[in-house]
Amino acid sequence: MATKGKSGSGSGEGTREHPWKLKTPSGTSEFLAFRDGALDPPALVVKSGSTELRYHLRWIDDLRSMLKAHGDWMLLGSADEQKPAAEGTVEAWGRSSENPVGGWYGLKKGLRGRFGMYVPPVMEALNLAEVEHNPKNNRMRAR
Repeated sequence: MATKGKSGSGSGEGTREHPWKLKTPSGTSEFLAFRDGALDPPALVVKSGSTELRYHLRWIDDLRSMLKAHGDWMLLGSADEQKPAAEGTVEAWGRSSENPVGGWYGLKKGLRGRFGMYVPPVMEALNLAEVEHNPKNNRMRAR
């Protein structure tokens, strides 16, 4: 049975000074995330341990629109950049040539993957999506 809830929606304001403190959908790892509109291009910055990832900030509106059009739960399908993403997943959409940015939402070569791991908890913190929190095979849908 799927568990839904806000285990991914942690504290914080989503700013550099007060980042969101979040957990991955499976609940196994914590990370920090914040919006930085001063970067070029504006980005969501994710800090997981000593690793920093960046995603085009426009993903917020783009992903929500895609999920609304999809209309149902969608598998997250998180994968590193070097590994293929499973078709029909949030991860695959986040790197597809058919998405609104025409490819990767990830901005740092070598660290462009894991869109399906770090972005859904932020959507949940913004109250824009529901995210499952199972050990694996989690899904999300737009609110």
